[in-house]
Amino acid sequence: MNTAPPTPPTTSVLIVDDQPMQRFGFRMLLESQDDLRVAGEAGTGTDAVRLAAELRPDVVLMDIRMPGMDGIEATRRIVSAGAADTGPRVLILTTFDMDEYAYAGLRAGASGFLIKDALPEELLAGIRAVAAGDAIVAPSLTRRLLDAYVQHLPAPPGTETPPDPRVTSLTDREREILTVIAQGWTNTEIAERLHLAESTVKTHVSRILAKTGARDRVQAVIVAYDAKLVEPA
Repeated sequence: MNTAPPTPPTTSVLIVDDQPMQRFGFRMLLESQDDLRVAGEAGTGTDAVRLAAELRPDVVLMDIRMPGMDGIEATRRIVSAGAADTGPRVLILTTFDMDEYAYAGLRAGASGFLIKDALPEELLAGIRAVAAGDAIVAPSLTRRLLDAYVQHLPAPPGTETPPDPRVTSLTDREREILTVIAQGWTNTEIAERLHLAESTVKTHVSRILAKTGARDRVQAVIVAYDAKLVEPA
């Protein structure tokens, strides 16, 4: 007796962009994929917040520059309104890879960002990665981004910064791994350089996320910078 293969899970996506042609292009791309579906479209940040609550998409493709409420504030509201483990994941789309708002978007709770002119396969891979709970910002790009925008954060010379409570519960090994994650190391590089099994590294990363309250790897990097485990280059 033949049985039909199981239907692959479908990831629902809310497209947010104030340009109708841009939304149309994203829709055409997503609808060409069996495992992705368009949950809806929004042309403003206000509509994005409302539709995210109504439609409960898995991923929100978020433009930044929009009239009225911008993508940063919309991201903040969407993330704060959703559960940490089941709420929509926000993938920010920027015009330039060093967009001045990208860091603010990550701080607002976005799971990463991509360039609007990224290749179709890169955008699709990014959506799937974010839906799976991973970060989409490449380690080298993460480091460039944070180096560029964290330079205004260090305390004045001669002052001591109190320990960040988000990292005080980490073990020495977890602090070490969080530090090298912030330096751009991948799980494979961590395993090779610290002589650990990659499965062990993944376990450490999961514990780091849980202890620091970080949604994903990108948020963990921000925690590392805030806690001064690493400093801007």
